[in-house]
Amino acid sequence: MDKADRKKGIYKVTIVGSVVNFLLLIFKFVAGIAGHSAAMIADAVHSLSDFVTDVIVIVFVRISAKPADRTHGYGHGKYETLATAIIGLVLLGVAIGIFASGAKSIAAVCRGEVLEAPGMIALVAAIVSIIFKEGVYQYTLHKGKSLQSQAVIANAWHHRSDVFSSIGTLLGIGGAIFLGEKWRILDPLAAIVVSAFITKVAIDILKKSMQELLEHSLPDDVEDEIMQIILSVEGVETPHHLRTRRIGNGIAIEVHIRLDGQMTLTDAHTITSIVEQKLKQHFNTIHVIIHTEPIKKS
Repeated sequence: MDKADRKKGIYKVTIVGSVVNFLLLIFKFVAGIAGHSAAMIADAVHSLSDFVTDVIVIVFVRISAKPADRTHGYGHGKYETLATAIIGLVLLGVAIGIFASGAKSIAAVCRGEVLEAPGMIALVAAIVSIIFKEGVYQYTLHKGKSLQSQAVIANAWHHRSDVFSSIGTLLGIGGAIFLGEKWRILDPLAAIVVSAFITKVAIDILKKSMQELLEHSLPDDVEDEIMQIILSVEGVETPHHLRTRRIGNGIAIEVHIRLDGQMTLTDAHTITSIVEQKLKQHFNTIHVIIHTEPIKKS
């Protein structure tokens, strides 16, 4: 898939998600206010954060799709990683806000205040949200993997976190409605439980994006596979000093290989070109540097 098709694919899946998020956040805010539900209002804020991250993905992926230039010799792929990190930070901020709101309501109950019972519209909104956001999650995750976009995959998990949020909201609102006055605390308690789910997703996303931004090497099994591909080329011996890193949806590889010191420069260049092409065919490799050394004869 070329860069233009990939960019169009990312735009399409993100716009679909943003339309659903926009409609849901309006519905949830109305349902939360009309239904007097702290959990649903918190859920609506979460959907608002989903909508914001959709915008972030669209803006940053447009930048990351630009080809390498004078100021960005390795391309603009890191912008996509930066977008992923921003999504993680937004999620974490949402989780903290939801926790604070729920804790405030629980503290009010502890002081003897009686919470207002949530309305049925809030319960209906939670059910609608679960159905639609699970569908958007499945669609976005599938497209993110096929497009090899970490930002889209991160956004898919943002959708899934909204499903978790709505499930917790559904349980809290349902309990507050059907179990009586003393159980109304379940509504803000559900908001706190939801914040824990969102925090876990946010930390996982941030951890992965930070590893990429800080030039973390690829996993050991991937580096082992790279070594096997290099050794499969006839004439190559003892590859070493392997360095790898991820640049957006692509990877960079630097490695030293040993060749027969008696061969011509032309033959050495041909072999290194074969190694480079094999790596590019097997991985989405955007940067390869191969340093050759002569085999030491005893």
